[in-house]
Parts: sequence; structure tokens; C-alpha cells
Amino acid sequence: MADGHTMTKVKNIILGDADRRYVVVSAPGKRFSGDEKVTDLLYKCYEELMDHGDCKRAFAAVRRRFESIVKELNLDYDMQPVLDATERRIDDEKSRDFTASRGEYLAAVVMAALLGAKFIDAEDVVFFDESGAFDDKRSYAAIAAAAEGADLAVFPGFYGRGADGKVKTFSRGGSDISGAIVARALGASVYENWTDVSGFLACDPRIVDSPRRIKALSYKELRELSYMGANVLHSESIFPVRRANIPIVIKNTFRPEDEGTAILPIAQYKPSGNIVTGIAGKKNFTVIFIEKSHMNTEVGFVRKVLSVLEHFGVSVEHIPSGIDTMSVVIESAVLDNFKLEQILESIKAEVEPDFMRVSENIALIATVGHGMSSSVGTSARLFKALADAGVNIKMIDQGSSNIIVAVKNEDMEKCIAAIYREFFGNIG
Repeated sequence: MADGHTMTKVKNIILGDADRRYVVVSAPGKRFSGDEKVTDLLYKCYEELMDHGDCKRAFAAVRRRFESIVKELNLDYDMQPVLDATERRIDDEKSRDFTASRGEYLAAVVMAALLGAKFIDAEDVVFFDESGAFDDKRSYAAIAAAAEGADLAVFPGFYGRGADGKVKTFSRGGSDISGAIVARALGASVYENWTDVSGFLACDPRIVDSPRRIKALSYKELRELSYMGANVLHSESIFPVRRANIPIVIKNTFRPEDEGTAILPIAQYKPSGNIVTGIAGKKNFTVIFIEKSHMNTEVGFVRKVLSVLEHFGVSVEHIPSGIDTMSVVIESAVLDNFKLEQILESIKAEVEPDFMRVSENIALIATVGHGMSSSVGTSARLFKALADAGVNIKMIDQGSSNIIVAVKNEDMEKCIAAIYREFFGNIG
């Protein structure tokens, strides 16, 4: 969606299959290295608005981008009134969410004009409740009603309307979630997510050259890999379609002939035979290690620790534990030195540990696969591979279909490469 050329490709993909009836678009991305995404331009608009009272200078770049797209498409459509109204409303609303949402809005307006399709504004059909959570029942009903009778409809992704009546966005990359919501609301047989890669790879291609493509994975595997850094699809996008058992297919806009990756309900999922489906890693975690004799017999110990973190508004990623020990893994971005010191003092006061230690600059690597639970020696192979590569493991957290290890940030790439080599073969 970065330019008119890409939008033409999208048009040809959509019109190439009569079953493709509902389209959810994201904002235009980068056209070339060093270019800026439209969403980033819009965040600059908001900053200018807060500093100077309007966004005229910053919005000029957004205006030029969409004028260029319409020109490249040779589209007989006057964007000026839409762009003028958008700039005025940004100035009036003075809302970061509203400003950021205009990339998707304008892209959907253009795509609807290009396809001759019905434009349905997400602000009118996607709703959030008083707590800020997605209001599924109200939204599904509104989407179905708005799309009724339309042979082809276009929705902007990424945003909806909050309980206060104002535009509210999902987290960055939220157009994936919007697509899943529309698929669920309209009872789609499949949710195709078109992007710039031909599906999921078994690990990051910046770490391993030409890693194997994953032909199919389960919703659970997708969730685990996406959270740990496999950023092909927003990790939250599975929830609407999972409840309706709607498959997701990741496809490449620039190579539509490629098979892509299917993400399937467990009832439809057939393991490929590989023990491991994929490997993903994420840096910058903090681990609080707590030790106390007879911890296992102290009723409420874990609850007390977690209540401290809840008090400080800090969520927990993992809690590996032993009889007398527990580790609390936290994303470092939610901490600063002052908050961490307060948390440690509060834990000491609440549970009086014998010993407590903090490890920072920690990376988590998840090795994921349904085949792991039924394969003898998987853990042994993984740990031997890391030992042979000289990687020191700081922590282990193992489930039925994943093994998560913590290592130093600087060892993450080496760790992923070693695991890939063990389960998928030689690199390069």
C-alpha cells in the first residue's frame, strides 16, 4: 500500500478472485530505504499540533503522499476535499489516536474509489467499551449491518470508536486485528493477510540465511512466535478468528503466486513432521530472582509478589519456579531504575526473602512446535546445541509445545542460530 504501483497490485489481487469481497487496508508504508511511513508522518502532525496549535506544515507531507498515489493510479477522484477535511479535523480533535488513524482512513478512501467499492468507516462499526477493550458483540453486529448488500466493501484498519465517542486505535500494527474482526463479523471462510513476505519463516532471516518457510502452524504456535518477535502478523489478531475457526493465510503482495503460510485451528492443523515449527527471540527483559527456604509451604507467597507488581502497574511475562525459588520476568521497557528499586523494596517487605538478585539485559528465545511434546530428547538436543555454541543459559521455562530459554542479550543471535542448525540442518 506504499504507493500507486502497489495499490494497483492489490486491486488486481482482489479482483482476481470473486470470493474476495471485504478488504481491510493499512496506512501506506515506506516506498524505499530512508522513506517514512505515513503513520510516522501523522505522529509528527500531532507533535506539531501540540507545539503550534495546528499541523499545517507536517500534514503537507501526508497531503503530498496521497496526491502522488492518486496521480500514480491515474484515478479520476478529487482528494483535495478529503485531505482538507482531514487536516481540519486533526486540528479540531487534538487527539493522538485520531491523528494516527488518518493513514488508514485515507488509504481506504482511495482503495474504495479504485475498486468502485463501498467505503465503510471503522469509526462507525468498530467499538471499544468503557474499559478500552474491544466490544465484540456491538462491533460484529454493526459491521454485518453496514456490509449487507455490498458486493465489495473496504474498511480502514487500526481504529474504531471508544466509549467516549472519540476515535481510538489498536496498538501499532493493529490493522491485522481489524482484518480478523471483519472476517469474524462477516463469517469469512478464510482471512487472507497480504504483506511483503511469503509467510512465516522458521526463524529471523537476518540471523539465518534463507531459513525454511513454515507451510502451516496452529493458532497457539502463531501466538507464541509473534509475541517473541516474529512480526509477520500482530499476535492479537488470532483471537477474533480463532473463536470462529477461521483460517488465516499469510500471502505476499509482491509474489502472489507463492503458497504462503496457513494458520489453522487445531482441529484442521496437521503437524508437518518437524519436531520444531519455529524459533523466535526478543531482547531486553529484566529477571528478579527470589529465594526463600520453605517457600513452597508459605501460603500466598507468589500472590504477595505478584500483588507488588500489580501495585506498580507492571505485567509479568514468565514465572519459572522451584521449591524454594521463583523468577519473575518483566519487559525492561516498563521499568526504570527508580521503579525497579521501589519494587525490590516492596517485595522484601512483603515476603522477606533470604536472597534476591536482579539480572538485566536478558533475551528470551522461544523454540515452538507441537511435535516437541511427543519427541523424546528434544530438550537434551536443544541444551547440547547451546552448550556446543558456548551459550550460557540463565533460565529455562518449558511447556508442552515450547521451550523458552533466557540468555544475555548479546547471545540471542548465536542462540537462535544454534537451535536452528540442530533442528533444521546446516546454515548457509
